[in-house]
Amino acid sequence: MNWSWLLPESVSTFGPDIDRIYYVVLWITGITFVLTEALLLYFLLRYRHKEGRKAHYTHGNNRLEIVWTVVPAIILLGLAFTSKGVWARVKSELPSGAVELVVEAKQFEWNITYPGADGTLGTDDDFTKRNELHIPVNQPVIVNLRAEDVIHSFFLPEFRVKQDALPGKNIPVWFEATETGEFTLACAELCGIGHYRMGGRVIVHSAADYEAWIQTEVAGGQQ
Repeated sequence: MNWSWLLPESVSTFGPDIDRIYYVVLWITGITFVLTEALLLYFLLRYRHKEGRKAHYTHGNNRLEIVWTVVPAIILLGLAFTSKGVWARVKSELPSGAVELVVEAKQFEWNITYPGADGTLGTDDDFTKRNELHIPVNQPVIVNLRAEDVIHSFFLPEFRVKQDALPGKNIPVWFEATETGEFTLACAELCGIGHYRMGGRVIVHSAADYEAWIQTEVAGGQQ
């Protein structure tokens, strides 16, 4: 069964792994919801009021209480162990040879700083673009995420990336695009009255086009 309509297209290397975890959780919670509602309807009908029948009070059933405590605990432990490797790779293991950028959020825009001709961040030839995140395809990207004023949330739905940006913190986030094209950059945290318009674009270039774009921007800044 094709469930791709539930989520936007995945265009990052770890996107499929995150999607698999999502669908497993969806199936478990969906089945649990249906069973719970079915039992609720059954009990409503089975124990509805009838003339001449007195209510029977019970203090519970220890066996049932153990079952509905142990079974969810086993499911949660199973989910934790199966997702541990994915989350460690996504959140803890920064790749080598990555393109490194700075993304600073403020009400209500994203400011992305790129290394200039020397290829090193934090030098005089760095340049900044507003609401435009340009990256190469098939190469890891490390974003140093910062916030100037309040809490924002750096959200790239097609890349399966979502990370809060906190004032006073530098939070590294990495991902790797698998397709060229234009995608969504959004804020997923209510950050003020203009939150609704805090959006931007992610433009994924081929490696050659990305280098050409960098050179064009550097040349334009030197004029």
